[in-house]
Amino acid sequence: MADTLNLLIAACQKGDERAFQQLHKQYAPAMLGVIEAIVLSPEVAQELCQDVFLKVWSRLDTFDPQRGRFFTWILNIARNTAIDHLRSRSAKEQKQNLNPTSFVDIYGGSNAFEGQTDAIGLAAFVDALEDRCKNLIDRLFFKGFTQQQTAEDLDIPLGTVKTQIRKCINTLRNTLGIN
Repeated sequence: MADTLNLLIAACQKGDERAFQQLHKQYAPAMLGVIEAIVLSPEVAQELCQDVFLKVWSRLDTFDPQRGRFFTWILNIARNTAIDHLRSRSAKEQKQNLNPTSFVDIYGGSNAFEGQTDAIGLAAFVDALEDRCKNLIDRLFFKGFTQQQTAEDLDIPLGTVKTQIRKCINTLRNTLGIN
């Protein structure tokens, strides 16, 4: 699988549009899920997902497999694009910015978080985490909260958020066998 992906990426880096279509087909559903979880709008998520793949196409030459996995690279582009949108003037004017009252508690019955983690293959691993870790990961990675916003929203010190998320990520890495 890794060899096939490397060949696909190499072909894309040489301008092969068919190879890029394969990459898009493989990664677009997961990226769309992550973006939609952040922006809370299917229509906006579709537009941003297109933007993400335009960025991927134009920046493929910057991808370095020695620095990390392709999935992580593209996920960061998607996440940053969604967060940038939320912080943009137009999103604020349209009142689409993050508002804690607009969220449904993901662990209280909504399966949105589970769907997003399933889309990127993490559901079983995230489910094994403690509730505080699930909550932090959801806020920081899927909803686009900053650490400061998370600290304020949970009414805990910023240093505590930083320490707890570091421990949660380390637990997740150990579970996944990533060093």
